[in-house]
Formats: sequence, structure tokens, C-alpha cells
Amino acid sequence: MKATAQESQSLVLIVDDEPFIRLILRHFLEREGYQIAEAQNGMEGLTVFKQLHPDIVLLDAIMPDLDGFECCTQLQLLDYNKHTPVLMITGLEDQESVDRAFAVGAIDYVTKPIHWPVLRQRVKRLIEQSQLRQKLEAVNMELQRLVTIDGLTQVANRRRFEEYLNQEWQRLKREQHPLSLILCDVDFFKLYNDTYGHRIGDRCLQEIAQAIKDIIKRPGDLVARYGGEEFAVILPNTDTEGATYVADKICHAVRTLAIPHQNSQVSPHVTISVGFTTEIPQADSDLEEMIAAADRALYKAKAAGRDRFVQNILLPKSKNSC
Repeated sequence: MKATAQESQSLVLIVDDEPFIRLILRHFLEREGYQIAEAQNGMEGLTVFKQLHPDIVLLDAIMPDLDGFECCTQLQLLDYNKHTPVLMITGLEDQESVDRAFAVGAIDYVTKPIHWPVLRQRVKRLIEQSQLRQKLEAVNMELQRLVTIDGLTQVANRRRFEEYLNQEWQRLKREQHPLSLILCDVDFFKLYNDTYGHRIGDRCLQEIAQAIKDIIKRPGDLVARYGGEEFAVILPNTDTEGATYVADKICHAVRTLAIPHQNSQVSPHVTISVGFTTEIPQADSDLEEMIAAADRALYKAKAAGRDRFVQNILLPKSKNSC
């Protein structure tokens, strides 16, 4: 049987303490078109697995020191994505041994003496199933990403913004660390669309989104499209000083883009207004009030002439307040 191109790229790790068994397995599987790696005991098998990340493991059940059952258990801990199938090779056919093999994570087993057509089909099937599972998981991850991304600007969408803000609010309430929220609005964007058309307007939003993304570097921070021409930035573990620095950089970055806007009332180029607030969430504080505070700060920035940032300080509630 001729191996497919995909099979020829697959790496099989043989873990067996008997040199003769390893030799005949190697010769058989190489003829089937597989690449082969070997280990002569369980400990060496774990080491080779970590180094080479094989597509399948053929594991002898009975070995000295670290037997196949314990080795399989430890392989599951190393194989974080649970993609690599383990095929147990055993001389034991009793129900207890078979049950134990599956219990420790083996996907299938073959018995000694090995029936070669059975081994051929099981290795082929297990590798194909593993590869299919990886492809499906990659597709699912991409679908999950797409439902949380704004199609135009490629930053997080409103749904993701709300999920993540609530998640970080709850986390920082437990940890008693600050959370900063920045809201941004492109100045006179309706006039911009009326002047240049919606396609150019879309390109303008894309450039602004990218400029904001270029500023927001930490993995835990999130840039989102909040509305039509509005963007939001969630900054966990960020105090007022840090949020002020980011807000200033956002305003500066949009100015630096120098996107022409002949009908703007504040600049010959596109500018942005920014409002933000910072709070350490408390048991009696309200997330919606934090969003409203950032929105009020944004309104103040626009009322003060746009192309600027304004902070809205949330005062702690009085213990005697209703």
C-alpha cells in the first residue's frame, strides 16, 4: 500500500524495552511511509515526546521501572491539547488490563504477537482522526474569534467589550486593583462621511483602530469598537496616571495620522475626543455607573472643544448615602 503525502510526514514514536520489537516495528512502519523515533523505556519516551511532539505513540504496556500505563498517564499531562493518540501494545488481553489501558488515556490497543494488517489500519486511522480533530479545533477557534471581532476594524466588537469588561470588573473587585475605562469618539465623523463618502469613512475608522491597537500593548488590555465611530479601551490593573498616559497617546496618535478633514471645526485633520475614568471596584459599586462616568468625561471633552481627553473621577460612595 502506497503511503499518502500526509502519512509520509507523520512521526511515530515507538516506546518499547525490547530492541527486536522496536526493530520490526520500525521496519514495518517505515515501509508504510512513516518517520520513526524510538525510546527504550518509559522515561526516555517522555523525553523524546517533549522534544519531537510525535503524531502517535506506540507504547509497550510492560516495561521495567516506568511501565506503559504510568508512562501513558504522564504523556497525558505533557500533551496539553490532547491530540496525540497513544496505541498500547500489550501481551495482556485480560479485561482488567484493557480497561486500565483506556483509563490512563490510551486510544486503542493491539496485542502481541502483532497482527500487522490490524496495526497498519489502526495507526492510519488514529493519525487521521487526530489530524481531523486538530483541524476542527482550529476552525472552532477561528469561528470564536470571528464572533468577537468587529468585521470592519478588526478590533473587538461590542459583545466582546461587554463580556470582557464584566469579567475584569468581577476579577478586580476580588483583587481590589484598579480598572480604567477609556471611551473615544471621532470628531465630526458625520461631516467626514458626508464630505468624503462612506468607503473613505470606513478606511478612516480602520486607520484609527489600528493606531489605537498600536498603543495598547499589554495582553490583558482590550481595544473594542463601541459604536459607529466610537472606540473603547479596557485597561485592567491601570491607575489614573496610566490611563492618562494612554488617553494622551491616543489623541496624539490620531493627530499624527494626519487624515484630511476639510470640514472639521477644530482641525484640518481628523481628531478624536477621549473620556476616561478609573475605579477600584467595590462590593457596592456599579459597573454601569463606571461606563456612564467615562461617557460623561467624553461629553465634557467634546463640550470643551474636542481633540482632547478628560477624566471623570468617580468619588467613593458615602457610607450614609441611600
